[in-house]
Amino acid sequence: MPWPWLFLAVTIVGALFTFNAYLPRPAHGSWLAVPSFFAGWLTAELVAHHFAWQLAATVFFVAMGALDAWPGWLGLGITAASWAALLAMVPVARRSGDVVEEALRQGLGPDYLRTSEPAEALLRASAAVRAARWNPFDFRHPDVEVARDIAYATEAGPRHMLDVYYPRTGIERAPVLLQIHGGGWTIGHKRQQALPLMLHLAARGWICVAANYRLSPKATFPDHLVDVKRAIAWIRAHAADYGADADFLAVTGGSAGGHLAALAGLTANDPEYQPGFESADTSVQACVPFYGVYDFTDSQRLDPRRQHMRFMERVVMKKKFDAEPAAFERASPLFRVHPDAPPFFIVHGALDSLVPAASARHFAAKLREVSKQPVCYAELPHAQHAFEVFHSLRTHHVVRAVDRFLAWTWARHRGRAASSDAA
Repeated sequence: MPWPWLFLAVTIVGALFTFNAYLPRPAHGSWLAVPSFFAGWLTAELVAHHFAWQLAATVFFVAMGALDAWPGWLGLGITAASWAALLAMVPVARRSGDVVEEALRQGLGPDYLRTSEPAEALLRASAAVRAARWNPFDFRHPDVEVARDIAYATEAGPRHMLDVYYPRTGIERAPVLLQIHGGGWTIGHKRQQALPLMLHLAARGWICVAANYRLSPKATFPDHLVDVKRAIAWIRAHAADYGADADFLAVTGGSAGGHLAALAGLTANDPEYQPGFESADTSVQACVPFYGVYDFTDSQRLDPRRQHMRFMERVVMKKKFDAEPAAFERASPLFRVHPDAPPFFIVHGALDSLVPAASARHFAAKLREVSKQPVCYAELPHAQHAFEVFHSLRTHHVVRAVDRFLAWTWARHRGRAASSDAA
């Protein structure tokens, strides 16, 4: 058995995973962007697990005699270099805490944690997030209950269902967060994303709602957004049954969900997207889109091969951009910014292989120019798409920052409501 050569091959594979985590294929750059995303995502967020399998492989091959010939020693050198690079990712992930905190200070003010507004929300925000576990997909929390598969539309089908996460001990007049899953508008499910964030917030006294929506190609935009609006209307009408004060409702989502969350925040009470429930209040008081798609028109020319554009034309929009550019603009949060937008906290990975960080950066800048409300933008070093889907060190820091942003926004909302009542 050529153990030295097999060991060398395995070490090269491991090193390629590490290399890709540092230098993934660029978003929209080639067909390799998707596999590059998966490989880089799992490596950068699960450094300990990646290190463990490389270590186990090394011990096994050395025991089998891999160091009896020069290819084995070469493989050992490659492995050592890969380990060093992997370990260097840990302080980078930890630095995400400084990045998101600086984003909050720039957007909300350097003294945002020392406001004179209701303090209990801010105190809750400073509580520690549950530490990441060896099993990053352990989404149980002893302090959280979940009510599943609740219909939010009269013509409810399997895509018109939502789940409600709420504190096990019960609560009154809690703020609400609506989570919108991603999946390229074609796949995805309410039970698959943002679970670390929802469990953390629900344990801190929030009501979190995760909703499905109709998917393409069967659905055509704006069907997806209409369903999000229906879910918001349901929350306004029924969230009090779970102890919520639906007067404060924040919305979040990742990727396609980030796109829909941003649009929901920017199209409050627009009758175009509320057929049959035009009078329902679909406004939101805060918006936290993760690695979202903000421009369907590719106005920055970030999609040189028009891969994303062709997908949107054929699958999601069902129309040609050249024939109906206005429809693509109306579907783009970048073209829907306005002075009365709610506070935004935009989060994106600097090494996103699926949606370029430049797009999020441009959207944040445009929103800052126009909006009267705070706009926070955090671009996380070495972070991939979907970085916060499961527990990781980076997830820990980002969840804590989102908690602080939402708590600050809620505290300010309550302070203004109290002032209005007193007047």
